[in-house]
Amino acid sequence: MFLSVFEMFKVGIGPSSSHTMGPMVAAARFLDSLREAPFTPHGLRASLHGSLAFTGVGHATDRATVLGLAGFRPDTYDADAAEEALARIRETRRVEPEGLPPLAFDPEKDMRFDFGPPLPGHANGMILMATDAQGDVITRETYFSVGGGFVLTEAELKQGRDTDTGPAVPYPFKSAAEMLVMAKDSGRTIAQMKRANEDSRGGPAALDRGIARIWQVMDDCIDRGLATDGTLPGGLNVRRRAKAIHDQLQAERSLNQSAPHTINDWMSVYAMAVNEENAAGGQVVTAPTNGAAGVVPAVIRYWLDHVPGASRKKIPDFLLTAAAIGGLVKYNASISGAEAGCQAEVGSAAAMAAAGMAAVMGGSPEQIENAAEIALEHHLGMTCDPVKGLVQVPCIERNGLGAVKAVSAASLALRGDGAHFVPLDACIETMRQTGADMSEKYKETALGGLAVNVPNC
Repeated sequence: MFLSVFEMFKVGIGPSSSHTMGPMVAAARFLDSLREAPFTPHGLRASLHGSLAFTGVGHATDRATVLGLAGFRPDTYDADAAEEALARIRETRRVEPEGLPPLAFDPEKDMRFDFGPPLPGHANGMILMATDAQGDVITRETYFSVGGGFVLTEAELKQGRDTDTGPAVPYPFKSAAEMLVMAKDSGRTIAQMKRANEDSRGGPAALDRGIARIWQVMDDCIDRGLATDGTLPGGLNVRRRAKAIHDQLQAERSLNQSAPHTINDWMSVYAMAVNEENAAGGQVVTAPTNGAAGVVPAVIRYWLDHVPGASRKKIPDFLLTAAAIGGLVKYNASISGAEAGCQAEVGSAAAMAAAGMAAVMGGSPEQIENAAEIALEHHLGMTCDPVKGLVQVPCIERNGLGAVKAVSAASLALRGDGAHFVPLDACIETMRQTGADMSEKYKETALGGLAVNVPNC
């Protein structure tokens, strides 16, 4: 099993990796298929299903789909160009993707929100269609946005988990148990094994450049969030809080009278800064999703700015270790809130961050696995019930608490020798089962929990 660090950490846009980035990626894939088709399409249609329909407007799914059909991609997204394109599409009722003729597409008529049962296979489904000059559908494809910006066609979803067709990697662990055995037999750390796997696919130079960019985007996102105030879009009138909290913390720093627990506020404010940027549609890194994008960068920033002996040179070890854990969670369970609730998003992010933190603090593979397990275990059962379908309440604060839990989990694990009662594999499987049993009301549909018990007008 191989999931690249660049699959777990993708540069993209807010507010949702599954509801914003995923549909844009699906649209880009559909355009690619049309470019290779033996016929010339004249128009496009889109149908959103399941969670993509119920919380699509709050997550900007409709906007992302339109822009995707116009040729935009998350990793190269230009906000100014996107606004110009949307205005042009509303006026002309057509999209003009590169390599294809102008295609008729009226968002008011050609995009449908289907509030019936979700498509079989996953809660986040969408159907993209191309039509001929008479308006008859000549080809269609069903896509599923399975979390973290990952997109599968209906056929790919049916193939199951082992869809990697690349060359074999040196350490193909599919479970935490296999990972620990390989680490012991090879004498390598988890980060070293993950690096060897990545090098076998893309080479060390590309890996180092890519990791440097991931952290730069994460770090810049924190800085933007700490410097920006105002009200978040979407209608809830949620005020940005990260800047004000950060200003208070900096002022208190000079007084040298802060209570010890104030360090939790530093961890939280770094995470909240990222998720406020995400809620505003800014550039973020999936870690492993947009809804949980603040946890990993917050823990790295906390480590760099507050822990003696921290060094930027170790950031690759942090991210590689975190990606290894995230890959196990995705492969054996889910990182999708629409599939398994927020335990799959913030819970997975906390496990990844705890593992990364334990790694850069000198933890053994066993202690790292223990840190991930502690963090995930204490998010089990967490629902995904965003108020008004927006990635704001409770998502922004939840990332802050996820970062605090991650650091606590790493610290507890490092106090032990790595031996513990519940294996990470058992915890991941429990999360999968809990997600399968969870009511659909609490899985990103905004049909239960806080989403209906808090006035959102």
